Amino acid sequence: MSKQKISLPEVQFSDEGPIRHLHLDSIWIQGSMDTRDPTRLVHEYIQRMMAWLLFVAPDTVTKRQAVQLGLGAGSLTKFCAKVLRMKTTAIELNPQVLAACRGWFKLPADSAKMKVILADAAQEVQKAEWFGTVDALQVDLYDHEAAAPVLDSAEFYAHCRRLLTEDGCMTVNLFGRSSSYAKSVDKIAAAFGREAIWAFKATREGNTVVLAQRTPSRPKRAELAERAEIIQTQWDLPATKWLRGFKPIVEL
Repeated sequence: MSKQKISLPEVQFSDEGPIRHLHLDSIWIQGSMDTRDPTRLVHEYIQRMMAWLLFVAPDTVTKRQAVQLGLGAGSLTKFCAKVLRMKTTAIELNPQVLAACRGWFKLPADSAKMKVILADAAQEVQKAEWFGTVDALQVDLYDHEAAAPVLDSAEFYAHCRRLLTEDGCMTVNLFGRSSSYAKSVDKIAAAFGREAIWAFKATREGNTVVLAQRTPSRPKRAELAERAEIIQTQWDLPATKWLRGFKPIVEL
């Protein structure tokens, strides 16, 4: 464990006007916060990580559980716990990231509704206590070089699928100079089946968010539009815009 701690990158932050960025010993941004509104999701791809909301009834959200693999700047963890009022857990390997989120990014202390577990996500997702309990699994695991997902194998995604409830969803941020979107999708499909996978078009920054359902479904366009309106009104997310570029991969 001591060797692992030594190899973990140093954590810094930088301010760009009211926006505060988290860095892992590099220029790459690992997450951001609007200091004027700490629970607002700053980046477009982070907002899209909430697309699982399109697949559940809005009045059930507070009764559901969210898990983030990778804490980043704590944006998704804060949003799920404080805005959506869900039971929320983040799994983070680097204790410095947790300290930074508490000190610089207004992440609250652990409570009955929200906690951070310092652990290796690859090992944590194999624990039986999580099986069938997670409604929204959000995977955003990058090292300090942001070159490719740290965990990106069919075996890892199979472990992720096992965590989900029957109507649960996994959203994954795919980004990186040496990563292959198509190869990552193939690995997700090996675990979930291609019919279970939806994807956004890439953002201008190069992030592509992919969603995989535990149980594949094809909601009617009218139902998705109705839910998008509720999501936008209730939680101030650009959900109606999502529908213009969010489709099952078999239709892309």
